[in-house]
Amino acid sequence: LDRTLWDFELNSKTTIETLFDKHNLKVRLKTDFNSFLSTYRAKNNALWANYRVGKVTKDELRLQRYHQAFLAYDLNDEEFALNFNNDYVTKCSRETSLIEGALELLEYLKPKYSLHIITNGFIEAQQLKLDNTGLSNFFHQVIVSDGFGYRKPDKRIFHHALKKAGALSANSLMIGDDYGPDILGAKGVGMDQAYFCAPNENKDATYVINSLPELKQIL
Repeated sequence: LDRTLWDFELNSKTTIETLFDKHNLKVRLKTDFNSFLSTYRAKNNALWANYRVGKVTKDELRLQRYHQAFLAYDLNDEEFALNFNNDYVTKCSRETSLIEGALELLEYLKPKYSLHIITNGFIEAQQLKLDNTGLSNFFHQVIVSDGFGYRKPDKRIFHHALKKAGALSANSLMIGDDYGPDILGAKGVGMDQAYFCAPNENKDATYVINSLPELKQIL
């Protein structure tokens, strides 16, 4: 879902900038928005990497990502960081920008294939994203790791998803932008993969695409 269909980077940036201005953080942190965003993304990405392998809990991630970003500018207030995060999750989940070509691709695929989602996102956020964008109408099963207990690339979440979908790995294709969780995870259960990545990224997958419309040539 995130970064493959739903434009996570744009929606996240829009939300953080709104909250940055709301809380007058330019003055409080003594920095500009773009510098703060860069700091936050570095902290958030590191925490998500640890979350995927079970080194960080969901609650720790949600507290620490903004707390650590604020600490970089000498603001030490865990309560404010957690409230900021909660506002972020609520507001960001309601943003509706999609990756270019996402809607057209889904309209093309829906009559031909059974479509499902496996996502490592938070359960309270992912369904809101699907509902607010109208994407939920395209998918039969939505498997959220947060509600299951295992995260991509763990084989167990792929096996669970295949069982829920009534599908065989040999007849399935995983489309994703995150090489480790999506592509290596699918490889681990014998499923073909379409890796959605930037041009010139040299990674091994069944298919490599740089834009969503390219999938029409495959499917």
